[in-house]
Amino acid sequence: MHGDNLHIGHRERLRKRFLEEGLDTFDDHQVLELLLFHIIPRGDTNPTAHRLMRRFGSLSAVLEADPKDVAGVEGIGEKAAAFLSMIPQVTRRYFHDRVLRDRPKLNSSEAVAEYLIPLMAGRPEEVFYVLCLDTQCRVVYPALVSEGTVKEAAVYPRHVVEEAIRHRAASVILAHNHPAGTAKPSQQDHQLTRLLVQALGPLDIKVLDHIIVAGDQVFSFARDGILPAYEPR
Repeated sequence: MHGDNLHIGHRERLRKRFLEEGLDTFDDHQVLELLLFHIIPRGDTNPTAHRLMRRFGSLSAVLEADPKDVAGVEGIGEKAAAFLSMIPQVTRRYFHDRVLRDRPKLNSSEAVAEYLIPLMAGRPEEVFYVLCLDTQCRVVYPALVSEGTVKEAAVYPRHVVEEAIRHRAASVILAHNHPAGTAKPSQQDHQLTRLLVQALGPLDIKVLDHIIVAGDQVFSFARDGILPAYEPR
């Protein structure tokens, strides 16, 4: 009983610290410990948090790991693993919802990067978005048109065109991630960009940019001066 009281007191102190200071002063293992409070109601979660950090190496790696691997760590189990794997997905859902509410203006490559990095954070697979914009470059809708593997995502021009028309886009920004590499575009990325620019051009929907995100690295076709060469003559 005495041990349980100690753990309860520690949990309350950590919760109070979070409410007063936020997470900025927390170590990564303490963030995990705080999360585990909500799914492991009793006992000391500090050793479990340390085991997770030793097994996966970082907070982000824990949250992005396969839930089956996380569940195999002593003290975790399937429910706690499922809870931890929800965190990146809830974060992306939050940013997606905030975009629909705030409709940010994406009038520079820097603004686009600032918007996309959190939207794609923690994605273990390649995904392709079409950001549908109005005449003021505000986001009307971020359309997810493809989810693939760690190396590629199949993108069909017809789906891109359909999303742009459905959301009455005045212009679009293409965006995808490279979860297992650098932000440097592949030959296939160049070919797809050319194809989509030429598919949307006759509909008077301009492709303003194609952004590739790899972690915190960003490549911009517009900033590199590539897009004009792909526009119909």
